[in-house]
Amino acid sequence: MDWARTMGERGQATVELVAALPALLLAALLALQLLATGYALTLADGAAEAGALALASGGSAAEAARAAVPGWAEDDVAVAVEGGRVSVRLSPPSPVDALADRLTVSSSAAARPAR
Repeated sequence: MDWARTMGERGQATVELVAALPALLLAALLALQLLATGYALTLADGAAEAGALALASGGSAAEAARAAVPGWAEDDVAVAVEGGRVSVRLSPPSPVDALADRLTVSSSAAARPAR
């Protein structure tokens, strides 16, 4: 067994790992951002539905929709009520604000207002 060759191969593997590490980190961050965006969409769906249910029962749709999102999302949610439709826009958590703005999700639900 040639020890010099074995040590050289180990060194090359280390260099390859160091070279690939930024790409691996970027892929991991991208995957986490996509998961956060999917979670934000689920939250927006639930908030819109909660608002529509409140509207149907005669309550405040905007208050119900805002109450349906967790505390971290309170500043990133926008609720609009037009007729019997409740629309919710939510920005997902992101380390880059410009990216969060581009990935903003929205959902809406409709209900007949209580008479």
